[in-house]
Amino acid sequence: MKIVISTDVYYPMINGVAVFSKNLATGLKKRGHQVMVLAPSISGKFSVEKDPNCNFTIVRLKSTRMYLYPDQIEKIPNDKKILGIKIPQFLYKNGLHVSYNPYSDIKRVLEDFKPDIIHNQTSGPLALAIFRYAKKRNVPIVMTDHTYPDNLTQQVKLPKFAKKPINAAMNAYFMSFLRRSEYATLPTKQAITDLLPKNHHSFKVPVEALSNGIDLSHFTKGPASEEIYKKYAIPKNVPIILYVGRIDPEKSLDILVNSFKKLLKEAPKAHLVMVGDGTAREKLEKMIKRKKLGSQTHFIGRVVGEDLSQIYRTGTVFVITSKTETQSIVLMEAMASGLPAIAVNAGAVTELVKDGENGFIFEPNDTAGIASGINTIISNKELREKMSKNALKMIAKHDINYTLSRFEKIYNNVLRGRSKQLG
Repeated sequence: MKIVISTDVYYPMINGVAVFSKNLATGLKKRGHQVMVLAPSISGKFSVEKDPNCNFTIVRLKSTRMYLYPDQIEKIPNDKKILGIKIPQFLYKNGLHVSYNPYSDIKRVLEDFKPDIIHNQTSGPLALAIFRYAKKRNVPIVMTDHTYPDNLTQQVKLPKFAKKPINAAMNAYFMSFLRRSEYATLPTKQAITDLLPKNHHSFKVPVEALSNGIDLSHFTKGPASEEIYKKYAIPKNVPIILYVGRIDPEKSLDILVNSFKKLLKEAPKAHLVMVGDGTAREKLEKMIKRKKLGSQTHFIGRVVGEDLSQIYRTGTVFVITSKTETQSIVLMEAMASGLPAIAVNAGAVTELVKDGENGFIFEPNDTAGIASGINTIISNKELREKMSKNALKMIAKHDINYTLSRFEKIYNNVLRGRSKQLG
């Protein structure tokens, strides 16, 4: 089968959509399909390359920097000082690359590739061009939606009275792409409940909850290597409170920091390790300094590959305080590494974290509860081991191989439906 995966964000960017798109392309190629990824160029120029590990085609479309948002590749610089006055970051030198008008590039490469089906991942400018091409050439589209509106609106400070209607308008826009596809998926049932209209059963398009999945062979339980502790200056023989992911406003990491501050009253040797980068990093660092937590808080920055799987192994407990997850790949990776988890009762993480089984769930702003939950886990080895075993058992059904098999069936069913219509 000839499959196109289109996405406005792709590796080497690191976020849930980029990681899933790469995992999907890699898995489908290994199963014998011809795969092409369409994504904005990270240099601005059109190029065609081969994935170095799996040899599928990646088409980097001509793009323009959007300086209002960082590219999630380069480290975000600290605020600059002018005449001794700090100027907050409004523009980023390494801005996100966006393909605003990619239709001609898309048409040229797809006319040659002749895809059987297109699987679209995002609702940005690239999707507009993809749907235009698909309609003209009668190519079926499967659509996966990964985004809560808050993922975008949290990046800017909107008045409270404006946020709700803007979120509603954005969500209606996202859902319009699902309506125009022939089959749609979201990562969890909760995301479907939260994002689709209440009468979504009247959708003419089938909508399915299908886990993004992860490669369970890459993330396993076990001790971390000595080299990892040394390389990233992670302390040994103390409780490690671990967070992995983007350090952006919608991740609500101020809740994690406030919870950690309370935790130290009961667990003074605990250490907070944060892996990732984002627009809220400097603000969070200032908060940590103000609360005098610097000696027990460590920002590692962006980490990928084998080092990341080893860093998970250094953790005692994984904490995620984001309120806007449609699933959370990093949470799945943590569970596959045998970590108990603390999460908040928002978004779709409650489909992964079961209160009292593989971790604890608290209300989003309950910093005292979160601190108490962390302390319960790190101070009780027997409970920690029980939750670890449950995490490994529960994550088994999120193996990427199941996700790949299901998408293959979806693609085939869509194509069979097409052939019946034509026949």
